[in-house]
Amino acid sequence: MKKTFIVIVIVLLLGVWYGFSTYNKLVTLSVNADTQWQQVETDYQRRFDLIPNLVASVQGIMTQEKEVFAAIADARTKYSGATTVDARAQAAGQVESALGRLLVITENYPQLKSSDTVQTLMSQLEGTENRISVQRMRFNESVQAYNLKVMRIPSSIIASMTGFDERAYFEAAAGAEIAPKVQI
Repeated sequence: MKKTFIVIVIVLLLGVWYGFSTYNKLVTLSVNADTQWQQVETDYQRRFDLIPNLVASVQGIMTQEKEVFAAIADARTKYSGATTVDARAQAAGQVESALGRLLVITENYPQLKSSDTVQTLMSQLEGTENRISVQRMRFNESVQAYNLKVMRIPSSIIASMTGFDERAYFEAAAGAEIAPKVQI
């Protein structure tokens, strides 16, 4: 009888230990995904800090492309008003689309190509876009690790009991695979 009691206590202690361990792992993976999204946000902020300078520089040279400038301003406003990861990702996609149109426009104006300010800003923006791409990839990797832990048995049992749900991946905006076209 005493041996059975000891075995039951050991099994219960192992179960409690596994529950705490799994919960802590889920918390860690969730925080990692949040942290990685903040890295994406940091690079988005850098992009948004560069865009007004680029737009002002380009506007100083050309004035007939007001639609593109309005689209960029509108997309930036939507991004700053977005409250969820999905809404921010969608707004960021709109910024990318408008920015892509601006970059196509700048290719068609030789005076823009020769402007040191525009070239410097475009170079910085290109580097920022590369960083954003890397951070999005890292975010999706951290969400994947989290989601795997949430979905796999037996940790899925602990996850459902403690309120851990699957998270959404960052996905490109609809139409992002199509290059922007600008008619001049």
